[in-house]
Amino acid sequence: MLSVIGNLGIDWQWIFQDNTLYGLIHVDLVGWIRIIINHKFQATKRKAHMKQISALLVGLLGSIVFNTSVVFSAVEPEVLMLPLEGDLSVHDPAIIREGDTYYVFCTGGRWRGGLLPIRTSKDLCHWERGGSVFDEVPSWVSTEIPGVRGIWAPDISYFNNQYHLYYSVSRFGRNDSAIGLAVNKTLNPADPNYKWIDKGLVVRSTQGQDNWNAIDGNIVIENMDKVWLNWGSFWSGIKMKRIDPKTGKLSTKDTTLYSLARRPSPGAVEAPFIIRHEELWYLFVSFDFCCRGVNSTYRIMVGRSEQVTGPYVDKEGTPMMEGGGTLVIEATTENWKGPGHCAILQDRTDDYLVFHAYHGRTGRAELKISTLVWKDGWPKAAPLP
Repeated sequence: MLSVIGNLGIDWQWIFQDNTLYGLIHVDLVGWIRIIINHKFQATKRKAHMKQISALLVGLLGSIVFNTSVVFSAVEPEVLMLPLEGDLSVHDPAIIREGDTYYVFCTGGRWRGGLLPIRTSKDLCHWERGGSVFDEVPSWVSTEIPGVRGIWAPDISYFNNQYHLYYSVSRFGRNDSAIGLAVNKTLNPADPNYKWIDKGLVVRSTQGQDNWNAIDGNIVIENMDKVWLNWGSFWSGIKMKRIDPKTGKLSTKDTTLYSLARRPSPGAVEAPFIIRHEELWYLFVSFDFCCRGVNSTYRIMVGRSEQVTGPYVDKEGTPMMEGGGTLVIEATTENWKGPGHCAILQDRTDDYLVFHAYHGRTGRAELKISTLVWKDGWPKAAPLP
């Protein structure tokens, strides 16, 4: 059975999941369509099936483009958990696309051959290891926070003609923490301009002095002149300050510290990520606890605001500064636990929720990607299998 869902399109990519073939198709003139073909595939015959279905789709698209008698009904776009393969050992993912390649940066240690490992993909489904950002902890870290050996929670963005990678260093369970910055003109290691340059400290929290925790940084670009860094984990919740786009460091003109979200004790909210969708700003956060393997209770929540600086409220109108948040995704089976620390990829005409979840048996963190659709002004993701 062939179903056509959404708008129209031309180039397609096949995705197999649960004995269902999914195709995403694009034509520049008319937009996107999603094709779903329900069929029981035998592994040895998939190539033959693909040829038959490709011929079918060529005829279908020809009919659509030349406005003949193809008829289909408007159907609400479906969400899909992408079937990933390859090197998926990822915790705290950050994602961006340069050219035809997607790059995921994540928390990681030298035991795998470098700090802040990188994965790459051409199609969002097949992932390979692609080196790392640092060979060792930057020298400024040992001065600011002695004893730190690892780097956490990267965030990747592009402004002022270069890529900005913000990263966290901390002592786990304390707010003796800092966010640093490294820049690069390209993400392609084959490019002669490829070189990560560390710019050092951006913001710091000090135990016994600050009531917030400077980890889990995220950049949101309001416009060319207004760039913001939001961050936070436990303590008094999610904070934000303005960034000077020229330096990537905190603005000296606007030093206001904004509070965006918090929860009652123990204050389990962290890993903020802000995007703009249509005319509103959306703040995604993770509630509850990560890093406990099969006992992790992370879940992704969201609120929205008319201003990037807040106030953010959930679907019921509860302010996120009062513990509010609308559920995006949580564990619903024994297969995967603690989905959280998300990034949102806004890629051409599609949005994706990128996050990690813990395997229900081994407890190991793994990369997950869901398509993200919008219904009545709120994001919807696919459930975990």
